[in-house]
Amino acid sequence: MKSPPSSHRAWPIFLAAALIVGAVILSYANTLAVPFAFDDKAAILENPTLRQLWPLSVPLSPPRNGSGVTGRPLVNLSLALNYANGGVAVRGYHVTNIAIHALAALALLGLARRTLLSPRLHGRFGHSALPLATIIALVWSTHPLLTESVTSVIQRNEAMVALCYFLTLYGFARGASAATASSRRTWQITAWTACALGMLTKEVMVTAPVIVFLYDRTFFAGSFREAWKLRARAHLAFAATWAILATLVIGMGGSRGAAAGVGLGVSVGDYALTQFHAVALYLKLAFWPHPLVFDYGWGVIRDASTIWPQVALICALVGATVVSLRRWPVIGFFGAWFFVILSPSSSVVPLVTQTIAEHRMYLPLAGVVALVFGALFRFLGRASFALGGLLVPVLVVATVVRNRDYRSEVDLWADTVAKVPANARAQNNQAEVLIAAGRGTEALAPATEAVRLKPDYPEALNNLGIALAQLGRTAESIAPYEAALKVRPSYAGAHANLGAALAQLGRFDEAELHLKEGLRLTPQGAEMTTLRNNLGNVFLQTKRMEEAIAQYDIALGLNPGFVDAHYNRGAALSQVGRNREAAEEFRTVLRLNPQHPAAQAALDYVERRSP
Repeated sequence: MKSPPSSHRAWPIFLAAALIVGAVILSYANTLAVPFAFDDKAAILENPTLRQLWPLSVPLSPPRNGSGVTGRPLVNLSLALNYANGGVAVRGYHVTNIAIHALAALALLGLARRTLLSPRLHGRFGHSALPLATIIALVWSTHPLLTESVTSVIQRNEAMVALCYFLTLYGFARGASAATASSRRTWQITAWTACALGMLTKEVMVTAPVIVFLYDRTFFAGSFREAWKLRARAHLAFAATWAILATLVIGMGGSRGAAAGVGLGVSVGDYALTQFHAVALYLKLAFWPHPLVFDYGWGVIRDASTIWPQVALICALVGATVVSLRRWPVIGFFGAWFFVILSPSSSVVPLVTQTIAEHRMYLPLAGVVALVFGALFRFLGRASFALGGLLVPVLVVATVVRNRDYRSEVDLWADTVAKVPANARAQNNQAEVLIAAGRGTEALAPATEAVRLKPDYPEALNNLGIALAQLGRTAESIAPYEAALKVRPSYAGAHANLGAALAQLGRFDEAELHLKEGLRLTPQGAEMTTLRNNLGNVFLQTKRMEEAIAQYDIALGLNPGFVDAHYNRGAALSQVGRNREAAEEFRTVLRLNPQHPAAQAALDYVERRSP
């Protein structure tokens, strides 16, 4: 079935597109200065494959560290393009996220309109296809449940795979309704390409060939038999894209580092039980998006009796979907859309680092919104457009308000802890960002709580030690550092901090051993500069000046803006009589930090000593 080709019909589509883009910009304009947080750091700040675009094999080979780019080369390439255009300045990354989200919303507009014009729905919805599709795209794109997927930089993988998913179905719909063989072939190639790119973006794309076949049966062919008869080659081509994803998964050894897979500390049964609670929560948030939580932690549910209402609800909905697929295919399709797309993350394969995550609803929410507004139109007619028009501004405001929680890491983790106080990771991350801000007094309580909630949590033990050290309680910091290393002997950061604490207490031999072990465990990375500086301090305190200077040189080679290393190098140089060089180091310190508490006095001292 062809869509009306006349040019006078084009302007309403452009107006609808402009409304959607405008709504997206209004919803996310306050996110451009949101700092990198949580998974952004491993995926962007600590990702060496973003530092060059050529050869393409580098950005297309993301690190296997379990971060949001692992096994997702197209996402990694997009971040590398951002890095090439602005380094680690956050604005460009957020502009890109908003643009991808807007493109996904436009693709949903096109898909929804084409679906409403399909043979199955044209008679009932065809005359109102554009306004109904516009409402669906507006409600979906401004819904606060999507904030994490758009505002958190690394979660662009959700928007990118959704864009590929929508374009796959849109291209299929255009091809299925094309009037000529050449047009049909062009749109089939477009759909296949989008599907293949999606496989390079995120694992949830594995469901796309199944959904396309179900979409064909529901809206175009009328039966599975007819869909296969008419377009078997096309469906086989979509299924062939599984080979792309299989190659990536096999290359990672069958799991995403320590993030997802069997045998990583969470049983299949416990994870599956947790997902009954998770999916019920996702549905509730689709209709009432409050409270929204950035990180639910890694908790699992082991007793079905504690969540029997959720188990009963999800089982009933799955059963209703199976029945509907046969008796009411359109309703069944949207039920399948929801459950099938969620299945890779919300079934039995454990995602141990996040057992519940709101960003997983980015794609499934589109099906929920489409089904709800399709039903409202069926019963209310055009009055449903007015209802949607009233709802969209409310959603925009709710999204803007939610995005305020992201304005700083301190605010984000404070909000998360307030909503899920039993989340040890949130408590620890709140402590970590407070420590980074030099607010050790405030950091002590969440660090202590994180250790209480999870006594074998090495990062929390390490942060507890740092908080104590910031408060001048160096001797007390030793125990949590040692406890962290007992849990994870290879923890380079704990070795670095323990070494620094031991050096402050005058236990230089022990300090040197821990710092050298930290260096052995950290051949590269941000911790190297701290380890080198701290080892230099040990040598400085034990009057091994040339060795100290060598360590500071290495630290500054890794990070020329490292103020402490410049100051300490100046102190070592002054000890061996190299006062002019020492003076230059202290001037550098003052240039980098004019408020440095000791650099000016040190500069005055060495200048007096200079001939």
